[in-house]
Amino acid sequence: MKPTEYHCTVKSFRMLTPTVFEIGYETDKPLSFVGGQFISIIIPGVGPNGKDLRRAYSIASSPEMRPLELCIKLVEGGPGTQYLFRLRPGDTFKALAAYGDFVYKPKQGCGVCFISTGTGIAPFRSIVLSEHYKNNPPIQAHCLFGVRTEDELVYEEAFAGVPNLKFIPTVSQPKGSWKGFLGRVTHYLSTLDATYPWLETEFYLCGNGSMIQEVKTFLSNKGVPKGSVHQEIYYR
Repeated sequence: MKPTEYHCTVKSFRMLTPTVFEIGYETDKPLSFVGGQFISIIIPGVGPNGKDLRRAYSIASSPEMRPLELCIKLVEGGPGTQYLFRLRPGDTFKALAAYGDFVYKPKQGCGVCFISTGTGIAPFRSIVLSEHYKNNPPIQAHCLFGVRTEDELVYEEAFAGVPNLKFIPTVSQPKGSWKGFLGRVTHYLSTLDATYPWLETEFYLCGNGSMIQEVKTFLSNKGVPKGSVHQEIYYR
């Protein structure tokens, strides 16, 4: 299906962490999407010779939620994030949607493990809050969320309310007396023993490319088939 262009109006803006912000927005016509998909935002006039650029951002809200929400990392010099960071309620932007096949595919008798770094948590929030996920729950679920410092954690309350889901935040370089898991998401995976159902779990990976490659290598060594590993790489 060909993506549709939407005119979006900002309804809310808030800082979630010192470097991550959230934009709530409404579209000029109904936007149909599946949890885990993304929109392509048109960044006006910042490309070569004043051309427009396009930047992709996962939708952080479920298909049933309104307003829709984006969870965005503020990157110094990034044309997309700098443009969006300046928007405030009442401002408008253009986007094409919806894109992507990084969506939850229920598999009978299997659990799921969502693994993310940074704003890679966004599509997983959209997925687990969706009616599709609620109506087709896995037999068990884990969500590993890796950040550098504890003040970069977001959306913990959303995952805490999901039945039969264990949310594990991991912090690699805490600023204070962090009492949760110390290390990267790959370190946490290595703590799981042989009783973990590696071959009965679907793995969804979203975040920076180095994390994804490291986790894929780890899972391959555990005998997890490639077809059970789904990925979405975030580029700055």
